Amino acid sequence: MKKTTLSILLAFFFTITFTITNAQTTATYSVVFESTWSQETHPHSSGNLPSGAHWSKLVGATHNGQITFWELNGIASPGIENVAELGSNSVFFDEINAEIAANNANNLIDGPNLGTAAGEMAVTIETTANYPFLTLVSMIAPSPDWMMAVNSVELTDPFGEWQESIVLDVYPIDAGTDSGTDYTSPNEDTNPKENISSLQGIPPFSNEKIGTLTVTLESILDITEVNTPRLSLFPNPTQGEVTISHSNTIKVIDVYDVLGKKVLTAQAQNSNTYTLHMQSLSKGVYLVQITDTHNNQIVKKVVKQ
Repeated sequence: MKKTTLSILLAFFFTITFTITNAQTTATYSVVFESTWSQETHPHSSGNLPSGAHWSKLVGATHNGQITFWELNGIASPGIENVAELGSNSVFFDEINAEIAANNANNLIDGPNLGTAAGEMAVTIETTANYPFLTLVSMIAPSPDWMMAVNSVELTDPFGEWQESIVLDVYPIDAGTDSGTDYTSPNEDTNPKENISSLQGIPPFSNEKIGTLTVTLESILDITEVNTPRLSLFPNPTQGEVTISHSNTIKVIDVYDVLGKKVLTAQAQNSNTYTLHMQSLSKGVYLVQITDTHNNQIVKKVVKQ
């Protein structure tokens, strides 16, 4: 088979996989930010952390790849500036709502605040495969224009499947809109605005992270039509055997490697379940195409360990 044909075949399989496994699902995630901001992790040259050190609300959005609400080396929007300087969210919410109206964002996230420097903020989010990115922001307070922020965390893997868990180390961010150098510096607008930048290792912060963001998949709601075939494969990843369970009768199973080469074929003998033996295959990612007796085809990704 020619290389061009292989590429087309692989692209075709990826398209089928994304469409069937994810395009008609809604995923629910729990999001927990655990702050480790303290005198011990970020010692202040002039003494203790400021009185009343805390975090503003954890806010943001789920969105597609057409919009970026903030990014390192970019310029802060008015909404990001207000969050970072004041812990005020209304302008940022206006920016998000404008992107929702433009079909670039799905949900506005209005999470809790945290009244202490160290501790946890948690929020539950829901999104669809059309909006697989997560952006979050919270002010480090008090501060001139400092924040924790994550930009466009991708909730799906390269195959379009929902990621089970994402854990990120979070470092302080300077919004570039105020020139103060200390937690309680007086207001000193930066004009023109400077690029958004990391404050890791820059006083009053150390090289230590300021917290950890953990995003955990809680559930997937399948909103596919009732008459659409249902399929499950387990375990996945696998050491060798994969049990395939289908709502329809299985006719044949074909396994392809990531180059589009067929590496295994199995006749299921017209059963609703079949144990696929992949022990002879090398470790890696494979695409398993299941054809039922109605000639419906479903493609799933399987990882061989």
